[in-house]
Amino acid sequence: MKARAKLNADLTASRVIVTPIGSLTLVASPKGLQQVIFGAKKLSTAKSVSSKASVHLTQTERQLREYFAGKRKKFSIKLDISGTEFQESVWYALNKIAYGKTVSYAQQAKLVRKPKAFRAVGSANGKNPVAIILPCHRVIASNGTLGGYGGGLSIKRKLLALEN
Repeated sequence: MKARAKLNADLTASRVIVTPIGSLTLVASPKGLQQVIFGAKKLSTAKSVSSKASVHLTQTERQLREYFAGKRKKFSIKLDISGTEFQESVWYALNKIAYGKTVSYAQQAKLVRKPKAFRAVGSANGKNPVAIILPCHRVIASNGTLGGYGGGLSIKRKLLALEN
């Protein structure tokens, strides 16, 4: 089992952006985007920020702005995330959910070939480090209710409304 990579202030850069759903803190390394954090967070970053990390932040900010303006339906951002093998399979399966569509946790469990692991899928989605980019807001309960969301249900509702 891979441990989640710890943010290294010598390698990462962060930026706070204001969006229609509130402030988001973006964190990137020279390898790619590491986190999208709901809210404005003051994080320590390298004294000399990597130009590659800054490029990833700029690209993420641009694509998020396009998404919130209704001009982008899919993200093309290099990611630097890690979790367990199962978590990563769940996170990357989120890209198979089309813009404006939703699937249930049970359907997502089938996508990762673990049809009985719908609760584990929900837990993995809750640990998604790059929410919105990997669209866990598109996963809902089988009965049609929203389930949970790391940014809160009001943000999940806003993201789903934006896509419809």
